[in-house]
Amino acid sequence: MDEPASLAHLSAPRSIVEFRERLAELNDMMPKRLRQCAEYVGANLERIAVSTVSELASGADVPPSAVMRFCQILGFSGFTEMQKLFRESYFSGWPDYSVRLQNLKASGAGSPSALLGEFIEAGRLSLESLAASVDEVALNSAVGLLVRAETIHIVGFRRAFPVSTYLAYVFEKMSIPTMLHDGVGKLDPRFAMRRGDAMLAITFAPYSEETVALAQDARARGLPVVALTDFATSPLGRISDTVLTVHEVDFGAFRSLSATIALAISLAVAVASARDTLNE
Repeated sequence: MDEPASLAHLSAPRSIVEFRERLAELNDMMPKRLRQCAEYVGANLERIAVSTVSELASGADVPPSAVMRFCQILGFSGFTEMQKLFRESYFSGWPDYSVRLQNLKASGAGSPSALLGEFIEAGRLSLESLAASVDEVALNSAVGLLVRAETIHIVGFRRAFPVSTYLAYVFEKMSIPTMLHDGVGKLDPRFAMRRGDAMLAITFAPYSEETVALAQDARARGLPVVALTDFATSPLGRISDTVLTVHEVDFGAFRSLSATIALAISLAVAVASARDTLNE
């Protein structure tokens, strides 16, 4: 079945509402495989922001090329542009700090001690989730990659910055050669990355473009990349040798780092222990 001329030369939807309207408008005019894409995507809009082309294609039971054509039919240049629309909408839905505070006050969150209790509970649930979901194979793989590195390059901005700086501190205290890529002064230390080194990249939704870019650069230079992130489908997942995932339970839209820090210190100590064993 040929595609009608009316399916061509459309501008990209500028919002999720426009996307839904475009999908409804064009669905009946699409060939079979593109209609399969439309039906699957329409029923799983929340997956677009965190899925790959292959994952969407598998869900719709079509080849990846059909997903790419589907994106173009809707007016996008490709999958990346369509995913960008959903990522911006998906992650911009996470309220800023002033809104979070207002929501807490409106809910009658209570005294400082009550807030502490709530955050302790969120931390406990996060740690229990980590204990139940940790991927031991991925953790062992991450240790194996980092223990052989001449220098470990660590990058993590925004919410991940406390984790990256803590890891750099711990590695330095254990005499493990480490470089923290912190972006201070707009300095670009990526040229310090050499074969034999490894990168530990840390980012959580909404994902840091700087972190992803540095991880991509490390990959292009032949360095193994270990990712610490929230979902295997995060942008780091496609460019990393090993992905460690950790999910934090939030309270009042505030997310702690309880489980993330626990995983980070475990990784650091395991790397140091393995290096000592190699040097014996």
